[in-house]
Amino acid sequence: PSSCPFCQGDSVITVQLTEEDKVGDDVVFYLVFTGSTVQHCTSTRKINPGSLETISPGHDCCETVKVALCASREGHPVLVVAEESFQFVQDEAYDAAQFLATCAGNQQALNFTRFLDRSRPPAADVDFLDEKVALAFRHLKLPAEWNVLGADQSLTENVPRETLMHFAVRLGLLRLTWFLLQQPGGRGALSIHNNEGATPVSLALERGYQKLHQLLTEEEAREPDSWSTLSHTVHSGDYSVKHHRGLDVYMLTAEA
Repeated sequence: PSSCPFCQGDSVITVQLTEEDKVGDDVVFYLVFTGSTVQHCTSTRKINPGSLETISPGHDCCETVKVALCASREGHPVLVVAEESFQFVQDEAYDAAQFLATCAGNQQALNFTRFLDRSRPPAADVDFLDEKVALAFRHLKLPAEWNVLGADQSLTENVPRETLMHFAVRLGLLRLTWFLLQQPGGRGALSIHNNEGATPVSLALERGYQKLHQLLTEEEAREPDSWSTLSHTVHSGDYSVKHHRGLDVYMLTAEA
């Protein structure tokens, strides 16, 4: 069975067709992933007569699922061409996102993460970390009451404390900062001072993160191009539709 980090999705999957599966241009192929609680249906892009490409879905749990290659032709019933198993595995990015999500409001844990700042990883490593952790956050099942500032809503903006936004800005994580801004408490975190008197906005300015500072201060700031070109998701009730712009493929996810 093939495998994929289940939390992120957006990995390229290549499907090799057998000689008998190679058909005319009027046939459309889909992959259907059936898990224990959700089902994903992805369109495919034909690379050549014998190969297809699509994008792996971001799954909701670590498990082995059934994946079916289906062929559709106008005026004909949908055919299941082949079936295989596909394993979604947990990875470090998901562990990191889960850790950070549970640390919102935990001052001891948030202060502990500041040791990463001293190591100052290379820009390429930061960009890789940013993309992977932000994608993992997108697939976390955050509780309805989850807040960037933690569960204690009695704290005011005047109480100095470390926040998840400080963490993301300190490391220059542009995509994670964008994600946190869209969550409850995200905008409120921008005006909170930590024990050194720094806000996320002043940290971005102090460190020369121009794009990050612009993201935090401009009301009409758009989603970072480096991420928005990857995929766009629209949610509607129990369904979501994702368009991966790079490959121009679509994915429908629904509760099974």
